[in-house]
This record gives sequence, C-alpha cells and structure tokens, in this order.
Amino acid sequence: HMNAFWQKLFLTVGILIAVFGMRLVFPIVIVSVATGMGLVPVMQMALKEPDRYSQVLTDNYPSIAAFGGMFLLLVFLNFLFDQERKLHWLGPVERLVGKLGKADAMSVIVAVTVLLCTKLFLPEAIFQSVLFAGLGGILLYLLVGSVDALFESEESEDGMGPAKRSGIAAFLYLEVLDASFSFDGVIGAFAITRDVVIIMLGLAIGAMFVRSMTVYLVHKGTLDEFVFLEHGAHYAIGVLAIIMLVGTVYHVPEVLTGLIGVAFIAASVWSSIRYRKRHHIGPTEI
Repeated sequence: HMNAFWQKLFLTVGILIAVFGMRLVFPIVIVSVATGMGLVPVMQMALKEPDRYSQVLTDNYPSIAAFGGMFLLLVFLNFLFDQERKLHWLGPVERLVGKLGKADAMSVIVAVTVLLCTKLFLPEAIFQSVLFAGLGGILLYLLVGSVDALFESEESEDGMGPAKRSGIAAFLYLEVLDASFSFDGVIGAFAITRDVVIIMLGLAIGAMFVRSMTVYLVHKGTLDEFVFLEHGAHYAIGVLAIIMLVGTVYHVPEVLTGLIGVAFIAASVWSSIRYRKRHHIGPTEI
C-alpha cells in the first residue's frame, strides 16, 4: 500500500526511528521511569554498568511483554477474524473462525479476555502494571487502526491521493509493528552480550536487512506468488504474542521463539508451492 516515496521513507526515516528510537531510546526511557533516574544517568549506566541496566530491563519485562504482546495478538486476531479473505491456509478451521468476525470488536473482546486471564498466573504485585501495559498495547492498536480508517475514509480537501493516504497509515502501522517485535529483541540480546553499543548495532543491521528484504519482496510480487506466506507470517505473529504473554511468568528460550517463526514461514512457503502445482499456476499468473 506504499508508493515509492513512502517505501524510501520506510527505509530511511523509519530505520532511524527503529534503531535509535525503539532499540536505544525506548529501553533507556523504561529504565529511567522504573528507577526514577534521569535519562543521562541511565545512559551512563547502560555504558558503564551494563549488568545493572540489563537487570532493570529484565525486571520490567512483564510490562514490556504485555504491551507488545497485546498489540501483536490483535494483529493476529484481526487477520484470523477477517471475513473477506477468500483463500484459507487451514481450510474449514479458518472459515469457521472467520465467521466470528461478524461480531463487532470480536478481536478486542478476545484480546481483553486473554489479558484478564493473566491474573490467574501472575503474582498480585505485578498484575496491575501488566494490565495497564496490556491495555496500552490494545489502545495503541486501535489508535493506529483509527488513523488508517481516517485516511481511507475520503480524500481530504487538500487533494491528498489514495496512495499517499494509505502510505501514511501503512508507515505508522509498520513502525508500531516493528516496535512490538523490538521489545523482545532488545532484552533477549543481553543473553549474547552486555555491550549496549554492540546490541544496538546488531539490531540495527537486522532491522535494515528485514526492511530492505520486505521492500524487495513487494517489488518482486513474492506475496502474490506465495499465496500462504501472509498466513504463515500472521500465525508466527500470533505465536510470538502468546510467547510474550507467557514470558511474563515463565522464561521462554529465544531460540524456541525463532524456530517456531521460521517453521511457520517455511510451512507457508511449502504450502504455496503445492497450491501452485495443484492448480497449475505459474509464478506470474497469481
């Protein structure tokens, strides 16, 4: 949904937001709020006392995971409850679940229910912070959706075109989605190294690669060629959301999270290839 201008912005300004905003500044803000320290002292802590900095981030992981997990869960649920989707990866199961989308705000109802159920497992001391963080993630998703609806409703008086309007909404959506992924990655990176600079550089390289690959795949029409790739990606997002919520109580190895995501993507690609062969569809015919 983004034209060339917004794609370029996604790879330039978006990278700056992703790297310096979400992978450097945001964790520092979290530690600052948690400890009551100023931003400059926290930055000094990150450079000179990385173990202490990492511990404060880890101690606040339940709230971070609840915020990002609820946003990602809504991304998955809205895909799952989409009544307009014609192609279903899991066939009857997806069609049956999709019918639940007829009910207004079903995805929000399910998400809030899941969030409230965490009270059964979480210690009373942290449930309130997790609840507020989770509600914040839900609110942010609804806010992004409202911006999308606002720009898609009708052309504004200044003549803003459809590509520009959808480009703004898509840019905001992808930035927030990337931020939700980054929450887990920043903390998980401390298991590899305590050097904040190395962590930021490593995550920056990863973010740049993923964004460049995303734009490349769009240009190549890969989503059209591998028809179930979108399904696999959303199921991977759904599993990640659940893992983040489970992570508020139990530690889930980062390797397991990564392998599950890769498994869903690989399975969706394999299913797409089978679908093309079964229906005798060439790469350019979809």
